[in-house]
Amino acid sequence: MAAGTAAVVLAAGGGTRFVGPTHKLLAPLVDGRCIVEHAVGAAAAAGLDDVIVVRGAVELPAFGAEVTVVDNPAWAEGLASSVQAALAAAGAAGHGAVVVGLGDQPFVTPEAWRLVAAATSTPVAVATYAGQRGNPVRLARAVWARLPTSGDEGARSLLRGEPSLVTEVPCPGSAADIDTLEDLRTWS
Repeated sequence: MAAGTAAVVLAAGGGTRFVGPTHKLLAPLVDGRCIVEHAVGAAAAAGLDDVIVVRGAVELPAFGAEVTVVDNPAWAEGLASSVQAALAAAGAAGHGAVVVGLGDQPFVTPEAWRLVAAATSTPVAVATYAGQRGNPVRLARAVWARLPTSGDEGARSLLRGEPSLVTEVPCPGSAADIDTLEDLRTWS
């Protein structure tokens, strides 16, 4: 059985609803770091066995040697292609689970990553914030083959369709995402 858990940050999308001067992932927050740097920084600070970032539509900043960047040339086909790219990288590295978050969610805390990673009583664990499901989501290797291989959905169908496989994990922080320039203004 494979061991280890990788943090995965999906950062491949086109960000088409964001009409700012740059791609949304590269937009700076109040501290000057861009959105994706916050997301990847929290994943890295969680201290999991590996950090994998999936990129596609835009060149991302350098993250450091502890981060493995995986290219997804099929990013325009939807989120599932990025999840599959991450699973391939995690599988090749021998990981038994991934904890998946999004590059446009800069307020997910390292503690949320750790709590979700530690929830191993079921094959799937999902962060909750004030009772609402969000990211990150832990996916044990046993369910990887059940995830979509195409389209714009990651684990959502598994979360909805097989509740007995899922543990909800109350987490600090926020799963708020930044999709529009207005979102950026609200959170800056």
